[in-house]
Amino acid sequence: MLNFIYYPVSFIMWVWHQAFGYVLGEDKGITWALSVVFLVFTLRLILYKPFVGQVRSMRKMQEMAPEMQKLRKKYANDKQKLAAEMQKLQSENGANPLAGCLPVLVQVPVFIGLFHVLREFRPGKTENYFFGADEVKSFIDADLFGAKLGASVVPLQGAPSLESLGTDVPSMLIVMIPLMIAAGIFTHITARHSVARQAEAQAAAPQAAIMNKLMLYVFPIGVVVGAPFLPLAILFYWVSNNLWTLGQQYLVYRKIDAEETEKREQAVANRNALAPKPGQKPQVRPQGDDGSETPVDAEPSANGNGSTNGNGSSAPAKKPGAKPVSAKRQGGQGNRSGGGGSRPQAARNKGRKRR
Repeated sequence: MLNFIYYPVSFIMWVWHQAFGYVLGEDKGITWALSVVFLVFTLRLILYKPFVGQVRSMRKMQEMAPEMQKLRKKYANDKQKLAAEMQKLQSENGANPLAGCLPVLVQVPVFIGLFHVLREFRPGKTENYFFGADEVKSFIDADLFGAKLGASVVPLQGAPSLESLGTDVPSMLIVMIPLMIAAGIFTHITARHSVARQAEAQAAAPQAAIMNKLMLYVFPIGVVVGAPFLPLAILFYWVSNNLWTLGQQYLVYRKIDAEETEKREQAVANRNALAPKPGQKPQVRPQGDDGSETPVDAEPSANGNGSTNGNGSSAPAKKPGAKPVSAKRQGGQGNRSGGGGSRPQAARNKGRKRR
C-alpha cells in the first residue's frame, strides 16, 4: 500500500550500505548503522531549503504579529473578512504559514518507511524491497557490540524475538541505554532552541505555552519511555536527526541574524547620510515666479546676479564700491536711451507751427 514510501527509503539505505560496505565490509554492524544515519542526512539535506524558508516565514510572521492583532480586533465579529485580510497581509509580506509544516510532514512518512523496512529484516525473508536475500541475511547476522539493529528490547506483535535474532536483553541494553538517553537530551535541546527563538507575544499565547511544554518535556520523556519498543536502528535515526537539527539551526539562524543585522546597519547608514550634519543650516530652495522650487545649483544669469532690466536684457554688472542706482533712475535712463536722444514727435510738430 505504501510501497511508494518503502522503495525510496530502502533504496537510499541500500546506496549508503554499498558505499560503506566497500570500505568497512558489508556484514559489519557499523556499516548498517552508518547507512541508517546517512539516510537521515540525505533526507535532511534535501529539506534544507524548505527549512530556511520555514525560518524566514516564521520571522515574517513574528514581525506581522502586531498588524495581525489589530485585524483580529477590527474584524472580531466577521470571520470571513478576517480570513481574507489575514491572507492579504501574508501575501503582501511574502509569509506562508504552511511553509513551517513541510519539513515535518516529509519526515513522518520517512520514519514510517524506515520502521517498516527494518521490521521486514527477519529470518526467512528472501528480499526486502531493494535488498536481496544476501543483504537481508547480512543485516540479521550483523551486530553492534552484541546488539542487533533490527531488534527491540520489548518486541511488538509480529516482530521476531531476541532469541531468533541471536541476541539477548543485556546486550541490547548496553547499546540502547546510551542511545535512548542521548535521544531524549537532544530532543529537549532542539526544542529549547526553537522555543528561545519565539517572540514574547507568541510564547505568551496559551496554545503556544502548552505546545512549548509538550516539546520541552513530554516529547523527550516519550522518546526515552518508548525506546525499548523500537528497533535499535530507529534510535540511531532519532539521535542523528536531532544532531542534524541542532547543527542546522545554529548555521541557519546565524546566517539570518547576520543578514538582518546588516540590513539594520545599512538602514542606519542611509538615514545618517541623508540627515544634516551638526551645525549645518538647512538648505532653502528659492522659488520662481510661479511658486515652483528651482534647483539650488541652477546656472546663474549672464550678469552673474540673475537680474534683468525692463526690456528683458541683462543689467550691467555692479562694480565693486559703486553706489546703488535706484530703479526710477534706471528707468529714466532707459527711456532716454531707448529714443536714441531725439525729442518726441508732438514736440517737434509744435515747434514747426511757431516758426
